[in-house]
Amino acid sequence: MTRLLAILIFSVAVRAADAPSTLEKELEPFRKFLKTWKGEFIGGKNPTPMTDVTRFERALNGKAIRVLHSVNDGIYAGETIIMWDAPSKQIRTYYFTTAGDRTEGTMEFDADGTLTSTENVKGEEPKEGADPVTKVRATTKFLPDGRFHVKSEYLKKAGWVAGHEIIYKEAPGAEVVFK
Repeated sequence: MTRLLAILIFSVAVRAADAPSTLEKELEPFRKFLKTWKGEFIGGKNPTPMTDVTRFERALNGKAIRVLHSVNDGIYAGETIIMWDAPSKQIRTYYFTTAGDRTEGTMEFDADGTLTSTENVKGEEPKEGADPVTKVRATTKFLPDGRFHVKSEYLKKAGWVAGHEIIYKEAPGAEVVFK
């Protein structure tokens, strides 16, 4: 009897270890993101090359995705929580940055797997004469070679303007840095 109980316990433990970590059904499209990535900014006016390290991880027992990222070893960094909001039937995002601002928004996957996000920027009051970003809109597409491409736009007083563009590749040894 003891031997049978030991075999049963071992069998259940092996099955649990082999089972994939669960995610909320509506968050399943994020499963392919659940790793560490490093991306290089495309174009821009900064003479120093800019890179972003981003780590996606399962959070809150699969009820959320947590995303940590840092630009150029922590000169700028942030944390995002992505969750399914059942009452609104939307994927909601909450992003906080080392610059002291935050965004709240929504995300949706198209039939072809393209991820589109729209975020409202919140935070400190703009300085007089400033033209602050009030919304951010971005599209994320996986490329055939396993990398993914992010292109963003910012809403300012004059309308939508080009934001940043980054291509990410898997980088298991890369570190997200907060200072």
